[in-house]
Amino acid sequence: MKEQLESLRKRAEEELKGTMDRQGLEGLRIKYLGKRGELTAILKQMRSLSEQERPVVGQFANELRALLERELADRAAELHEAETALRLKREEIDVTMPGKRHALGHRHPLSLELNEIKEIFVGMGFDIVSGPEVEYDYYNFEALNIPKDHPARDTQDTFYITDKILLRTQTSPVQVRTMEKQKPPIRMISPGRVYRSDAVDATHSPLFHQIEGLVVDRGITFANLKGTLETLIRHMYGEDSVVRFRPHHFPFTEPSAEVDVQCFSCHGEGCRLCKGEGWIEILGCGMVHPKVLSNCGIDPEEYSGFAFGMGLERLVMRKYSIDDLRLFYENDVRFLNQF
Repeated sequence: MKEQLESLRKRAEEELKGTMDRQGLEGLRIKYLGKRGELTAILKQMRSLSEQERPVVGQFANELRALLERELADRAAELHEAETALRLKREEIDVTMPGKRHALGHRHPLSLELNEIKEIFVGMGFDIVSGPEVEYDYYNFEALNIPKDHPARDTQDTFYITDKILLRTQTSPVQVRTMEKQKPPIRMISPGRVYRSDAVDATHSPLFHQIEGLVVDRGITFANLKGTLETLIRHMYGEDSVVRFRPHHFPFTEPSAEVDVQCFSCHGEGCRLCKGEGWIEILGCGMVHPKVLSNCGIDPEEYSGFAFGMGLERLVMRKYSIDDLRLFYENDVRFLNQF
């Protein structure tokens, strides 16, 4: 039996030297020292030994077990050290090598233009006010003097949640809410997302952005409106920008006007950008309708005001000669990297 144990020791030590990973090492431990291992199998034969031989063989077996356990532990330490050295070599960093430049994000073209417009109006003493995108029919239409039979209130143009609640189609409701809560003087713009029931194409989207402004105070005239918008346009398109006002109609302003800027590409001669007209429509505006002031608890006999609204996407498209609205929302880095 001692010969069997000695043979087991030699075989175990040879296999230990050839083991190159922890998985193999664990397999050897189970093979020789496990409950069903070879050492246990030999020790089960001790019942056939005499009483004098059993202590001698038992001591030899215990010494062999302790030896194999030490050698297993030593080999495990060697393997761990070798694995650590290999990992350190793989992860070695040459600090003298030039670093890799990481691509940094930047502002979206819509955000760039919006921030510029905000700075212009803040410089003129305007506040920036926001409001809910899920709005009541009253604030979106009724308080703005838009009658119930007006085409803008049709379900073909508006996303209704209930008969009285909808996704706002303009940011004008923020103006109404502001006039209800704040007494004149009021100077504010309300940029934000708006929703219209439009099919997606190169010039239409069910979601887009508007920037609407409002000024209410004593003695406000159309001249104040004209001066404010001319200041805005000259900051945006240059001091030599030429502006014209055309009569128009909006239910919430009277009188109303459309504002055009002379094409900054052809300077009025006609080109592809302005479709040969020499002028580019920028926004709509007008003097706040007295009924709108009354609806908000402001006396139209004492106060007057002007309002205007512009589409952010339209401004950016014209500024950068972009011909497809969908480019703003597709997150194509080939497009975005140009800004």
